[in-house]
Order: sequence, then structure tokens, then C-alpha cells
Amino acid sequence: MAFVRKSEAGRFRGVAKRGRVVLGSRTFDKRKDALAWAERLETQAEGGVDVRAGKALVRDLLPEWIEYRRKTVTPQAATTDAQLIRLMSSALGARSVASILSIDVERWFVGLRDRDLSDASIKRYRNSLSSFFAACVADGRRSDNPVRGARLPSRVDPPVEMRPFSDSELAVTVAKVRERSEHLADVVVFLAETGLRWGEARELRRRDLIELPIPSLRVARSRSEGQEASPTKGRTARTVPLTDRAHSIVKRLMLGKSRDELLLTGENGGQLWRSAFLRSSGYTAASDNRRIYDLRHTFATLAIAKGVDLATLSKYMGHADVSVTSRNYVHYQGSRADLAALALLNSGGGAPGVRIDESETAL
Repeated sequence: MAFVRKSEAGRFRGVAKRGRVVLGSRTFDKRKDALAWAERLETQAEGGVDVRAGKALVRDLLPEWIEYRRKTVTPQAATTDAQLIRLMSSALGARSVASILSIDVERWFVGLRDRDLSDASIKRYRNSLSSFFAACVADGRRSDNPVRGARLPSRVDPPVEMRPFSDSELAVTVAKVRERSEHLADVVVFLAETGLRWGEARELRRRDLIELPIPSLRVARSRSEGQEASPTKGRTARTVPLTDRAHSIVKRLMLGKSRDELLLTGENGGQLWRSAFLRSSGYTAASDNRRIYDLRHTFATLAIAKGVDLATLSKYMGHADVSVTSRNYVHYQGSRADLAALALLNSGGGAPGVRIDESETAL
């Protein structure tokens, strides 16, 4: 049963016991804090947490966990996980896994920011650390995952703006990629003419092609890199029509494949991987530093420019509500009106019945 001892220095030592076995002890400035800690430790033990196993240090468990991850996750995910050893602060690494609180994790995030890591990098390492503590929970070393309650530092990276291609810009980019790989050039065109997310495209199967009543794709699944297949972001399957150009690409890609084989693949026929795609295609340089996601934006903006209404486009994009489509792309709807207005402004003509005296406008 939990109890508290007062030291000669006037501090309080909470002691947690299970029967005659001492589970642990810790000193606090206040009696109530010492008692609360001891009672919490006993409660954890009753719930199946191995208190002694929880005393293992973070820095001692990390290498063992990383070795396990190398055998169970993708190479890219394992590489990110392995960076935790290099990035782990001495203060956090020297603590027992059971003693880590969310505030301790937040201090580690701040340390990463002080090392000039980007917002995206901090999020990646947050996910890795969360996986580590999830494994500690599964092993009975602690009862909860402290990373889940830890807040990330405020963003400092400037927001990423969309940079959709025009028809001519896309043609130039595709031509440059085609010089390096015919297959990956087709992937670029496919993404720009379907608007699929990267995860959705890499999980497409031969059976997802629909020929009647019109050529189209049934998009029902997505596979983020390093993750298992899951429903799409909106968790609702959708049908995306195929342009003649996209349809011809799909027909080439499906040759010799069974119904369950991947439709889009890397150059060697395996799963598409972002890093391999960028390296082999030269896409970043060819596209003037655009993101792969800008191909999705290209589909949307060109569709609007060609007269596709927002409600229909929203359905093709897989947005939960047309307001999402409107918020992201409605400013592109004015392009035709802007062109017409500019033509009038450049014509030099005035309104009917109005005479402009050039002498009044002269400087």
C-alpha cells in the first residue's frame, strides 16, 4: 500500500508497494505529490504494467526497438526511426521510459526546433517517437503514450502555396522527364489528368479500371508510404473519368497484369516510392521545384478553366464537401472573365455614348 516518509531535509518520499515488494520510491517537495505518485504507480502495476521493466532507460531501449523496426517496416520508415538515436537529447535519453511525461516530449520538440529542423521533419520524428512509446505500452512498460498529448511547436515554415501547371508548362515538364524515363513520364501525365493523391495512385489495381459506360477508375483505397492500405482520405469510394490521354496510358500499364496487380508501378515493376520517383525522373528540376501534389492541383485548375463546374470537380477530387473545392480553387473560376475584361481594357474603346477628350487626360 502506498505511503509517504518525511526526510530530515523536510522533503517527502512516496513509496509504492505490492504486498511486500517495493515497486519504487520517489522524493517530492509536497506530501500530496509524493502520495499521488505512489498511488499511481500501484494502480499501473495492478493494470498489468511491469513497473520494473518501465525503469529501463530510453537510450537503452531505442537501439533494440530500431533493430526490430528494420525487419518490420519499410526502409524509408526505418531510416527515419534510426535518426532518433542521433537526435535524442541526453536529458530524455537518460530517463526511464515509464517516467516520461508529455511535457518532456514537448521540450524535446523545442530542442529539435533549436537545431533548425523543419516543421515536416519534426512531425516525422514525432511519429517515430510515438511508435517507440506505443511499443513500450504494448510491452507493459508503461500504461500510456506520452507523445499523443505532446503539442508540437508553433509553425515557422512558410505555408506551401499551390503551383499548378499550365498546359504548356506541363508539356515542357513531361518532355524533360521523358528524356530520362518513358514510364515515369506517363506517371506524371496520369497524375495530372486524374487528380489522384499519391497514396491513391500507388494503391490502384488492374481491377479498378472501368470501361463502361465511360472509361474511368474506381478509387477506393490509399497506401501512404510505410503504412498498410486504408480507405481514401474521405473514406468514400469515388469514380474518376479518364481522358483519352490518361486512358491510353492506363491501357499500356495494364498489359499482362492480373486483376489484383498494381496498375502504377516504379520503373522496375515494384511499388511506387516517392524518393525513387524523384531521383529517377528528375521531376523536381524538370518542374521548376514543384511538388508532386501540384499535379493534383493542375487537374483541378485546368478542369475549372475548361468549364467543369465545382460540384462535379469536388466529386472527382474526393472532397468531403464542395466548400473545400470552392475554398481551394474558386479564384481560378474568374480566369475567363478576367481575360475578357483585360481584352476590353486593352481595346481602348469606351462605353457607348461616352466621348473621351484626350486633352483632359494629357499630362
